[in-house]
Amino acid sequence: MYSNYDPSRESRIHNIYGNSVPHSPSSSKGKRVLMVAGLIILVALVSVASCAAYLAAVGIHPSSGSGEYKVNQISSQATSVSSSLYGPLSTPDIIQKVLPSVVGISTATGTAEGSGSGIVFSSDGYIVTNQHVIKDAQAIKVTFSDGQEYEASLVGQDERTDLAVVKINANNLSAAEIGNSDELVQGETVLVIGNPLGETLSGSTTQGIVSALGREIEVEGRIMHYVQTDAAVNPGNSGGPLVNQAGLVVGVTSAKISSTYTEGLGFAIPINDAVPVIEELINNGYVTGRPVIGISGENISPQVSLLYNLPQGVYVRYIEPYSGAYDAGIQQGDVITALNGTKVTTISELNNQRDNFKAGDTVVLTVYRQGSLFEINVVLGEATGSY
Repeated sequence: MYSNYDPSRESRIHNIYGNSVPHSPSSSKGKRVLMVAGLIILVALVSVASCAAYLAAVGIHPSSGSGEYKVNQISSQATSVSSSLYGPLSTPDIIQKVLPSVVGISTATGTAEGSGSGIVFSSDGYIVTNQHVIKDAQAIKVTFSDGQEYEASLVGQDERTDLAVVKINANNLSAAEIGNSDELVQGETVLVIGNPLGETLSGSTTQGIVSALGREIEVEGRIMHYVQTDAAVNPGNSGGPLVNQAGLVVGVTSAKISSTYTEGLGFAIPINDAVPVIEELINNGYVTGRPVIGISGENISPQVSLLYNLPQGVYVRYIEPYSGAYDAGIQQGDVITALNGTKVTTISELNNQRDNFKAGDTVVLTVYRQGSLFEINVVLGEATGSY
């Protein structure tokens, strides 16, 4: 009955109206739409791009590692430092301390150029930024505050946490000192340093407070945990540091809410969440242990459900060969409606349930096939790339 259903058509229609809106070069890359109290609020990925912006109609949305670089764990260079060991510094002293560790990142994809910011993570050339800054980049350039430029290679990227690491051929760099984001308190002063609008305004600093902690925001169907700040965050700040009064990096600037009704709503990834991911990317090129079912598919909307007499769920479009789904007998055209008894109606819901487990665990998928519902045991595999 559902052989005539083509979910990709829905995707194409959505792309026409939601993902292909052109914008000027100064617009941010990756804008998304949130409906809140009847208002449309945009959470913008704060990198700068000269290609089309991307809009989505549901949820808040901001903005594969090659594994070429294999090094030993570098936790000795990334050990968090308590701000109590330093005491508060003056704003000029903070900028002088941190600015050598902040870089501009320029990218080219062949059809477009973009820019963002980055943080020197280690003295031997590992630099942290947001995944959305370097996504699809064919060439990456890193520029320091003194004007020094380097070509960079991608070490690893992680879509799930919006983090990436690139490498330049340099030594004796001024690595940023890493703070402890768990010590942050609402109301304390923080700074954002980076390259708003690209290299023209490189090294710009804005100051504000920690507006809130532990903000949970849906990003690309996943729940992100952010530090919220009212320090001005602009396109091009993506990947730069959020810094406390001791001059320690306590977050990676990632997104802002942009609308005619709001201002001063910026977000950063807490550094305590970021460091383990960064070290995994440096050592493995990807984050190990992440679970994967082994399918890709499309959401079945309520309208399509009624039209084709299908249950709401995830329509299986492709099965990865030799994956857990492949071994378990999942078939193209199946509709996944639940995981371990928890109902799922969208890919994001399926992924969120899957992420409660680890690679190697067995989960039970409820599957609709040719008019019947039945359960299939699937052993979760390990995701080995950008995720």
